[in-house]
This record gives sequence, structure tokens and C-alpha cells, in this order.
Amino acid sequence: MSEVERIAEQLDKTFRGPTWHGPAVEEVLRNVTPNVAAAPPPAGGAHSIWQIVAHMTFWEDVTRSWLAGDLRQPQEEASWSTVTDTSESAWQATLGRLRDVHAQLLADVAGLSDARLGERLFDDAPTLYVILHSVAQHNVYHAGQIALLKKVGGGT
Repeated sequence: MSEVERIAEQLDKTFRGPTWHGPAVEEVLRNVTPNVAAAPPPAGGAHSIWQIVAHMTFWEDVTRSWLAGDLRQPQEEASWSTVTDTSESAWQATLGRLRDVHAQLLADVAGLSDARLGERLFDDAPTLYVILHSVAQHNVYHAGQIALLKKVGGGT
């Protein structure tokens, strides 16, 4: 198995599972209703599950853009959106977008060669190897947040 294949496998495991550390993103999002997803977190300044899902989608999409050669640097605050439509259809669309962007990222990663992993996409950036591992770590971090918010919000 190539290093790119191993990275793609880890990206997918942190997203779909199974993982050894706890639930993957898809597993923790199972049974989250729009009401639970949109619920304000108990601590001021934190984000809702819905906002976290949109944030994860944003950064996976930015990573795809970087792989395609668009090296613009988004501002962190641009990755946090305000949820205005809290309907079931809007929640399903948000989840669908996350799944679609993740699948596209996996396809993009699968098209890489191991030789590209040492590449720095822009000045002061970590290598592509580190960026891709960071996406997997980002998934794990936010899956943990979602799990806690789900418990607090009454999700099962």
C-alpha cells in the first residue's frame, strides 16, 4: 500500500469509521436531528453541531482547492457560518454537502503520487503530508465536540 493510500484510508476511517478511539464523524452524526444540530451550545462562544459540520465541510473543500492549485488563504472566521434555516431539509442538505465534499477530497487524494507528499503548497505551509494528516485530525477533534454537544442537546 502506498503512503497516499494509507492517508486516504485514515481520512475515510476518521469520517466513516471504524476507528479505535471512538465514533467517526458519520457515526457521531447518526440520529442528530435538526433541533439538536442547531441548539446553541451550553458555553458562550462555542459553536453548534450544525456550525461544526459546515466548518468541517469548509476546510475539506479548502484542502481540495489547495490540491487543485488554488492557494488562496481563507480567513478562519469565514469557516464559521450562521445557521438561518433549521429545517429537516436544510440539515439533510448540510450533511449531504459534507459527505459530497469528503468523497471528492478522497478522490483527489487518491489521484496524488507519494512524491507530492513532501511538497509545500505555499510559503510557510506544512507539507502536503502534514496537511492531509491534519484533515484527519480535524475530523477526530470535531467528532469529539459533536459527541459532547449531542449528549448535552439530548441526541442519542
